[in-house]
Amino acid sequence: MLTALICTDKPGAIDIRKANRDAHLAYIKDTGVVAQAGPFLNADGAMCGSLVILDVADRDAAQAWADGDPYAKAGLFSNVRIEQWNKVVG
Repeated sequence: MLTALICTDKPGAIDIRKANRDAHLAYIKDTGVVAQAGPFLNADGAMCGSLVILDVADRDAAQAWADGDPYAKAGLFSNVRIEQWNKVVG
């Protein structure tokens, strides 16, 4: 099941993002369930959130992945939405 994590950074949390970026990227690589991922950018081009597309068994697996993300553990996000996603193009 493809699942989208739509994450919004807390205001002023760029230092948390930068400090945990390497661990976040290693987590993506090590878990092997990320189909696509990348940061959202604000009007100034600075990172302000994340979109992560997971290929997991169910919503519980997506929630477990989201909870284990170093960004989440560091308190980067003000909000995380988990939505089932249907790939149509690409």
